[in-house]
Amino acid sequence: MSTKAPDPVDKYVGSRVRMRRIMLGMSQEKLGEALGLTFQQIQKYEKGTNRVGASRIQQISEILQVPVSFLFEGGPRGTVSVDGFSEGTSPAYVSDFLATSEGLALTRAFTRITDAKLRRSIVDLVEQIAARELADKV
Repeated sequence: MSTKAPDPVDKYVGSRVRMRRIMLGMSQEKLGEALGLTFQQIQKYEKGTNRVGASRIQQISEILQVPVSFLFEGGPRGTVSVDGFSEGTSPAYVSDFLATSEGLALTRAFTRITDAKLRRSIVDLVEQIAARELADKV
């Protein structure tokens, strides 16, 4: 019996839950306790292995102090095809990056910088480094 791959939306919502939980410094165990679940169930939600029901999404958003829409922002968009099935079209690299410890650390540090010119300079610097890396590989 083969296992079905997680739906892209379920994976994305799970990654957003994980990202926000980590941003708050909350463990899977703490989130599970607040929901009356085990940390293993939280792991399954975060990986997209288990789907999260609507009422549970509402509870999670309240515990993580974000609107429900936060859990879906930037995620795969379903485009209805002729046969009525949908296909995700949004790239996952942003959420994948933000779900890493480096991505979260960089995001936290960057958002604490209030000087707009300095922030722009940092973006320019990173873009130059990335361009140089790409040129070196060609």
